[in-house]
Amino acid sequence: MHATLPLLVSTDFPPLRRAQVTTLQVNLGYQCNQSCLHCHVAAGPHRTEMMGLETIEQVLQALVVRNIDTLDLTGGAPELNEHFRYLVTRARHLGVRVIDRCNLTILSEPGQETLAVFLATAGVEVVASLPCYSVTNVDRQRGDGVFDRSIAGLQALNALGYGQEGSGLVLNLVYNPQGAVLPPPQGQLEADYKRELMQHFNIRFNRLYALTNMPIQRFGSTLVSKGTFGDYIQLLKTAYQPHNLPTVMCRSMLSVDWQGSLYDCDFNQMLGLATPLGQKTRSHLKDLLVHDPAGGAIRVANHCYGCTAGQGSSCGGAISSAT
Repeated sequence: MHATLPLLVSTDFPPLRRAQVTTLQVNLGYQCNQSCLHCHVAAGPHRTEMMGLETIEQVLQALVVRNIDTLDLTGGAPELNEHFRYLVTRARHLGVRVIDRCNLTILSEPGQETLAVFLATAGVEVVASLPCYSVTNVDRQRGDGVFDRSIAGLQALNALGYGQEGSGLVLNLVYNPQGAVLPPPQGQLEADYKRELMQHFNIRFNRLYALTNMPIQRFGSTLVSKGTFGDYIQLLKTAYQPHNLPTVMCRSMLSVDWQGSLYDCDFNQMLGLATPLGQKTRSHLKDLLVHDPAGGAIRVANHCYGCTAGQGSSCGGAISSAT
């Protein structure tokens, strides 16, 4: 795989500082039952990195000490971590909002037969990745049979109340473009998804998040191989919108890797751009327990243009008010 950090570090992206941290995004491990081309984590079935129980306990301590109200669980497939349900249960007992970034096919994996019921019972918000409402496009990006299993997963979640008005069970979907282009306007795309999924599969969901593909890891390496990496960076720079800066996700979030190290965002985590706290240039959850990260400088590079291009892009989808 081609290294992309050397192509990104020289940047004219404006400096950023963190506000109050309200979200802790925790990567529970890189193992996944899928291997997607756009995956900025380069996750897959053969990855073995997994967060251990000691670090899980430090996550829970950090939620309390820093009064963080949202725990955003990602991977890989976060549900494959053996401590996933323990962490979710403890966090919910603390009154923390928990988000599970679910690839949908994990719901039909052997050993995960009770996962959907667990999520619903715990009141976990599900953010489910579905790159298109077309079987051809999804299977091309994610593998044969992924679309049908994803639809079955959505139907199972709907049957438990997810996406249904008044249930309190939130189901949001995630769209990624299939290539080196910006996502279309989120509002119109959401309307298209709701129409098509309801008409053909009787599926309901709350919101659609349109995310920009980041030029790092597997996707970035593919761009380098095709000789289009520079063109994609230029596309992101040309579409830069300064009004997106105040609401980029890194200003109110910290990212935690499977070993407990801290980063400004999930993308910086994959690039190894660690967050400094106190006197340390690389920080850990243990440092978060004694140092308030508010006001600290955020490490930026050229991939940050991906979060500020066009309608903007974050873990919660477009960030521009004009979507």
